Amino acid sequence: MSDRTTDVAIVGGGLIGAWTAFFLARRGQRVTLLEKGVIGAQSSGVNFGNLRLQGRFPGQYPLSLRSQELWEDFDALIGEDCEFEQTGHLYLAYDEEEHTRLEGYAKVSESYGLAIERVSAADLKRRWPWIGDRAVAATFSGRDATANPRLATPAVARAAARQGVDIRENTRITAVDRAGSSFTLAFADGKTLSCGALVNSAGAWALEIAECFGETAPIFPAGPPQFVTEPFPYLIGPSVQAIDGSVIFRQIPRGNIILAGYPRTAADPQANRAPVPPVKTLAAMKALARVAPILAHCHVIRVWSGIEAYLPDMIPVIGPSGTTPGLFHAFGFCGHGFQIGPGVGLCLSEMIVDGETPTPLAPFSIARFREAATVSEKFRREFD
Repeated sequence: MSDRTTDVAIVGGGLIGAWTAFFLARRGQRVTLLEKGVIGAQSSGVNFGNLRLQGRFPGQYPLSLRSQELWEDFDALIGEDCEFEQTGHLYLAYDEEEHTRLEGYAKVSESYGLAIERVSAADLKRRWPWIGDRAVAATFSGRDATANPRLATPAVARAAARQGVDIRENTRITAVDRAGSSFTLAFADGKTLSCGALVNSAGAWALEIAECFGETAPIFPAGPPQFVTEPFPYLIGPSVQAIDGSVIFRQIPRGNIILAGYPRTAADPQANRAPVPPVKTLAAMKALARVAPILAHCHVIRVWSGIEAYLPDMIPVIGPSGTTPGLFHAFGFCGHGFQIGPGVGLCLSEMIVDGETPTPLAPFSIARFREAATVSEKFRREFD
């Protein structure tokens, strides 16, 4: 006999798990949210905070746009502020090949109803004079936004708790089994939990659940390094990203510049560490100076990262298990999960309660990894 029963158990207390718990509780489900550490401690709480719409994987747009509506209604929905700000997003190209890619991204975005503004080199200098002279073109999406990840996940979890969700931090699962129509989870303290549906949103640790039910994916753990500078006179409104992925940065109202450095750094899920080598900081600041020379002499005052799960196709796993009824996966968000988090949680709640969701999720099926796959050495080297 289990010590307790619940309708849905969610493994992983990041943004995906918190939003899923929130929406399930609003549908009257008894929900238990399980986290091996503390809520929002990994990539959900330490990411760049970008709510970018333009330039996404085409199959993700229905989910992404649905999610953005939830971000835009965050304060009313959750009852707390997460520093959501509709800053817009400026995408920069530095040669004609990149300009062609940028135009391709813009056309895809527009096909899903997103308004994209083309910006010439001359207009860049006129509107954003702090941009360096090397950029040949840009696109601007005014609906794109930012939020504070350190505020967002805990706020969603608190809202879920107010809806009746049982949140258990510092709770490590030692075994999970399915018997009949229910799952039984065993914990390190000897207690157990029985549930009718199980959500696997355990991030870089998700294979520990999936492989219990004969499923796998070529996950690679990595840490997206983040940096913040000393305050600088406020002048940068939008989020700014080079299309080659070398840098993305934004300025907060206090004046600090937040930037994400690439490539990502290797992480150790067993030791629960994602250290950022000093060379990454230097490389990130050089990339920043190439895009915005006025920021070349800013000083970095803090560096951090968290552990995120990546997949070689850079597309997450979202949806029902292919082997086990009642099991749902949501992991491997490859640095994209912050923006789509609310939509993923809503879609999972619909699949669990209604048996389906109106948002197409076929591209994200775990079934694309039917064979036991390994991460290519080329993919690994990108994170060294």
